[in-house]
Amino acid sequence: MADPASYRPQTGEIPTNPGVYRFRDPHGRVIYVGKAKNLRARLNTYFANPAGLMPKTYAMVHTASSVEWTVVGSELESLQLEYTWIKEFTPRFNVMFRDDKTYPYLAVTMGEKYPRVQVLRGERRKGTRYFGPYTAGAIRDTMDTLLRVFPVRSCSPGVLKRAEASGRPCLLGYIDKCSAPCVGRISAEDHRALAEDFCTFMGGEAKPFVNRLEREMAAAVSELDYERAARLRDDIVALKKVFERNAVVLAEGTDADVFALHEDELEAAVQVFHVRGGRIRGQRGWVVEKVEDSTTPELVEHLLQQVYGEEAGLQGRLPREVLVPTEPSNATELTQWLSGLRGARVDVRVPQRGDKAALMSTVRENAEHALKLHKSRRAGDLTMRSQALQEIQEALELPVALMRIECFDISHVQGTNVVGSMVVVEDGLPKKSEYRKFAVTGAAATDDTAAMHDVLTRRFRHYLQEKSEQAAAAAKPAHQAALDAATAVAVADSTTPAPRSKFAYPPNLVVVDGGKPQVNAAARALAELGIEDVYVVGLAKRLEEVWLPESDFPVILPRASAGLYLLQRIRDEAHRFAITFHRQKRGKAMTVSALDSVPGLGESKRKALLAEFGSVKGIKAATQEELTGAKGIGPSLAAAIVRHFTADGGEEAATVPAVNMTTGEILDA
Repeated sequence: MADPASYRPQTGEIPTNPGVYRFRDPHGRVIYVGKAKNLRARLNTYFANPAGLMPKTYAMVHTASSVEWTVVGSELESLQLEYTWIKEFTPRFNVMFRDDKTYPYLAVTMGEKYPRVQVLRGERRKGTRYFGPYTAGAIRDTMDTLLRVFPVRSCSPGVLKRAEASGRPCLLGYIDKCSAPCVGRISAEDHRALAEDFCTFMGGEAKPFVNRLEREMAAAVSELDYERAARLRDDIVALKKVFERNAVVLAEGTDADVFALHEDELEAAVQVFHVRGGRIRGQRGWVVEKVEDSTTPELVEHLLQQVYGEEAGLQGRLPREVLVPTEPSNATELTQWLSGLRGARVDVRVPQRGDKAALMSTVRENAEHALKLHKSRRAGDLTMRSQALQEIQEALELPVALMRIECFDISHVQGTNVVGSMVVVEDGLPKKSEYRKFAVTGAAATDDTAAMHDVLTRRFRHYLQEKSEQAAAAAKPAHQAALDAATAVAVADSTTPAPRSKFAYPPNLVVVDGGKPQVNAAARALAELGIEDVYVVGLAKRLEEVWLPESDFPVILPRASAGLYLLQRIRDEAHRFAITFHRQKRGKAMTVSALDSVPGLGESKRKALLAEFGSVKGIKAATQEELTGAKGIGPSLAAAIVRHFTADGGEEAATVPAVNMTTGEILDA
């Protein structure tokens, strides 16, 4: 561990202006980002008496090897820059509010010709209206119920295209859960109006639709059309069921997000209820590790910063009110920032009495239960992970703690489509954002050991290249470094994504899938690159033996060992990742078609022909003039296609459909 005194800046060198600071580890990776009204006063708290710091802050300053700062013009600018850097670098010692699950939204794709109702997760799409978030079970029931009353299209583009081509609707069209615009049962304009009604209802305006259906039901009864009246009655019941599923908790027209948290010395649980139109539309939860001696106002600030930072550019999605248990630090600047994201005023306040305070109490109870549940579930996991890492370290007699493990595997079929995979585990947990895959070609694809040597060489060559680039940047003159820092501040608020680090920082341990030959090949690759501080082992499948480089005998871990179980899980994950990539590559290589042998016909033009005529059979039956109607097909190419299918052997070639040899799926016949 580094001594903070070795990189402590002189007090006089630190400005007293507002700014943002970053701590870096010996590999140059940003491990903590913070902001301060007075940089000198804030940074001095880290170095004045490190022994008096909180345990995790103590670990941070001893893990770091340097600190740097950027002066900004105001506290609002420091808030924006801090969020930008936390999002870019994901520092391990910052409080990171990671959602405990992915919540689905009910979405209506109003940007399409025939709007589609579907369940979506993740990143928002332009031209799509979202409602939620919901729990997975509730959203499916809601969607299924509403399609009775608002039969909006819910099929995929492929199903829609096939229905248009065949003139027959899909199953939902037959059971009246789709108005079937694909076959002309309803015009595009009327279908869009139906989708607008769906969105209006989901927006909370249910009473007009219920009243209209009740009037239509009464009219049907007066006309003695009891079958239609019964259907309308069922539709009314369905709408009321959906509308009443969410209890009214606040006055109608109230749009608010209600946050509450429950914390102890190490962790904090956060819950939020999304209230729209006075009704609870969704609930979300987070559990975070308090990695610094953060106060509750600072936790609330970081929470709102990260939750709503993802909503940037989506005006109208932020509520008018954000109710919090404690006023956040930098409340004025935070409110100004949120109002800018929403495009209208946002009020951040603490409810003191009335219905909102009562709802806050309910949310707080949920947070308290969430933290208890999290601790009961994680206690065993955390203990086992720590035990497993310690067992591996002791069995292999390694002098360093295993903070990061990388595992490599090779996959192929009889030497074809050779690929490699790299999976990453940090603190015993997979870090999928840093998984990598390699395509192995040439002489390296001759056998497993050559492929393993090639993959390890490429992985660590990238690491050495990044290391040299960082060293070159550190050696820049002071005036050039200041210019680069000023440029970084200037672009901090832009929408241009930050360059992605190729291979992050080096692992403590490399695990290869295989025995002695694969281990020696991996060790040879590291030795050739001059890397000495990375340890290599192999895990052989047959007897689950752990092999060390240049060793005649393996290390045998007990069958019930937590360390062996962790190594097996890492190895299996690398194998799964390699197999997935290999199948993708093999599937592309083994897709064959009768159109492949047509001279001058590339992939894009083949797709254009299939889109125009539907199949190879349709292309074969088309005339030269009809072929020129496809995008990118000129007279000379159309003539070549006709000659190909009418020449000797052309009939035989035309009967071979496009087939994916991996799955057996017929692609273009």
